[in-house]
Amino acid sequence: MVKTIFNPWEVSGNVDYERLVKEFGIERLKKLPKVFEENILFRRGFVFAARDIGRIMLRIKDRKPFVVMTGLMPTGKFHIGHSLVLMQALFYQKLGGRVYISIADVEAYNARGQSLEDSRKIAKEYLTDYVALGLDLKKCDVYFQSERGKDSKKSNAYYRLQNLFAKHSTFNEFKGVYGEISPGKMISSLLQAADMYHPQLKEFGGKPVPAIIPVGVDQDPHIRIARDIARRFNNKLIPISSSYHVFLPGLKGGKMSASDQNSHICLTETPAQIKNKINKYAFSGGRETLAEHRKKGGNVDKDVSYQYLRLFEEDDSKLIEIKELYESGEMLSGEMKAYAIEKINLFLKAHQVKRAKAAKVVEGFFA
Repeated sequence: MVKTIFNPWEVSGNVDYERLVKEFGIERLKKLPKVFEENILFRRGFVFAARDIGRIMLRIKDRKPFVVMTGLMPTGKFHIGHSLVLMQALFYQKLGGRVYISIADVEAYNARGQSLEDSRKIAKEYLTDYVALGLDLKKCDVYFQSERGKDSKKSNAYYRLQNLFAKHSTFNEFKGVYGEISPGKMISSLLQAADMYHPQLKEFGGKPVPAIIPVGVDQDPHIRIARDIARRFNNKLIPISSSYHVFLPGLKGGKMSASDQNSHICLTETPAQIKNKINKYAFSGGRETLAEHRKKGGNVDKDVSYQYLRLFEEDDSKLIEIKELYESGEMLSGEMKAYAIEKINLFLKAHQVKRAKAAKVVEGFFA
C-alpha cells in the first residue's frame, strides 16, 4: 500500500479532494460566470475550488484592477502538470489582472537544498516555456525571492514586510499547519506571505487592490498561513483570494513528478519520446482481456491518456464521443493512447516553435 504524503513540498499516494475541501475550508466551485465557463480549466473541473473568489469576480465584472500573484519552484523540469498554474494566471491576466511571478529560489534552497545559481539556470528554462505559452514579460513583474529588484524602495519594502510578518506568527502555528517544520521552511513561508501581500504596499502602486493566487491544492497551507498573519498584522490589507486546481496525473498514476522522468511529459520532448512514454507507462483504464473490455468497457476516470485529453482535446463534443466509445468498449486502450499521442504531439510541435523564439526573449530579459 502506497503511503499518502501531502504537504507543499511533497505529494504522493491518493489525494482525497473532498476531504481536503472540508479540512482546508475551501469552497467547491459551482455556478460560474460565462467567461469562466468558456475557459477549459474551469469548464472541465481542473480548477475545482476557491477561497474568496467572489471578490475577484466582482472586480472582473466591474472592470477594476486586481493582482494575480503566482510563483514557480525552479527545480526539475517544466512539465504539462506545471502548466495548469500558468494557464490560470494567463486567464486572469486577460481579464485585467496584473501578474506578479515570484521565482522561489530561497524556498528551493531551504526545502530542497538547491543552490541559488542552479535555481537561476532552471528558472530561465521555466520562463522560456511560460513565454511560449503566452506570457508577456513586459506586462508582468518577475523577480527572484533572493533579489527582489534594483529599485531599493520596492526591495526594502518587500523584505521589511517579511520581517514584520514574523512578529505576528508562532512556531506552534507553523507546526499546526505544516506538521514537521524547520527554521528554513518557516523563513520560506514568511517570504511567501510577503510575496502574496507586497503588491498591496504603497511602494508597489499606492492604493491596495485585491489579489488572487492560482495554485495546486497542496499549496493551501501557505495561503492559510499568509491570510492569518496578514489579518493580525494590518487590517488595511485586503485578504488574498485563491483558486485551486486538481493534479494532472503522472503517467503511472498519482501526481505528476518532476523528479521521475517516466512520470511526466516535458514540453521539450520529441514525438518519439511522447509515443514511447505513453505506450509504455500511461496507466490504462481498460479491462484485463479484450473480451472483457468489449463487454464492460473502460474506465475513463482511471485512464491517464483520457485524463490528458481533457486538457488537450478542446472540442467538447469530441471528448464526449471518446468517453462514450471507451466506456462502451468500442474504443480500445491502444486506440485511446494513439489519439492522446496525436493530440499531445500536435500541441508540442507548435509549442516548440514558439519556445525557440521565446528563448531569445528570456535571454534578453535576464541580460
